[in-house]
Amino acid sequence: MITPTEQRNPRTLAIDAVGTLEILRMVNAEDARVAGAVGAVVPELARIVDAAVDAVRNGGRVHYFGAGTSGRLAVLDAAELLPTFHAPDDLVVAHHAGGMPALLRAVENVEDSEEGGAADAAAVTGLDVVIGLAASGSTPYVAGALRQARSVGATTALVTSNPDAPLAPLADVLIAADTGPEVIAGSTRLKAGTAQKMILNAFSTTLMIKLGRTWSNLMVDMVATNNKLRGRMLRILAEATGADADACAAALADSDGELKPALVHLLTGSPVSAAREALAEADGRVAVALGKLGAPA
Repeated sequence: MITPTEQRNPRTLAIDAVGTLEILRMVNAEDARVAGAVGAVVPELARIVDAAVDAVRNGGRVHYFGAGTSGRLAVLDAAELLPTFHAPDDLVVAHHAGGMPALLRAVENVEDSEEGGAADAAAVTGLDVVIGLAASGSTPYVAGALRQARSVGATTALVTSNPDAPLAPLADVLIAADTGPEVIAGSTRLKAGTAQKMILNAFSTTLMIKLGRTWSNLMVDMVATNNKLRGRMLRILAEATGADADACAAALADSDGELKPALVHLLTGSPVSAAREALAEADGRVAVALGKLGAPA
């Protein structure tokens, strides 16, 4: 049976016979269908987020497994969690079939190896959450990883664009965003890839929020690795506290460049040392730390 992502799209049959503007309108019209498909699987996504929050709080980790576009998107999502949320390197780990060489150039046969997926999942424990990404829902590499993860008691999920994914029995949670046939048949870097990117964005962002790595809708656990991010830190402090630029810069300096203690210090008037202590007792959650120091959350 041909999977939905491999079928020909009746709306784009003449895509090679129209002008540039019309091609782009066809692509855009198909892209517009993705958000609705992702919206339909939000309840399932919530289940795996809550499982991941529990896993991390109990000492576990989150693992992504994918091949090709799916694997590259997984690597991208995991890599962005350090500068955005100061997440530890090993909190969310992305495994891409073929490793680093396959990020830039396709490597033959690696996605067809169940053994490769199982080997890459050897470090998974029963405390972890494992998310496999496969647009077709049948990638052998992902199958091997999910099967190995289940054998040790890990919680598993499958992100796919095939509602009838063959790998569904290996997943505790099936997240099947039905994006339908692609603009170009089988080119899953398009709608299926966009859906995976949206799902991973939503998953990891919600996970970080639930773990206390934001305050309100501000990034308060970010790492300033360049001038742009250092400027963003100062803007966040000013917006959150109403303090002027000099006060924000001084608070950030007194906090050794760490945004959270500077924020709690400015909001409560407490010494930086007291702000750090309150944050430690609150597991890094700013709202809880503010409550401990007598300030409104």
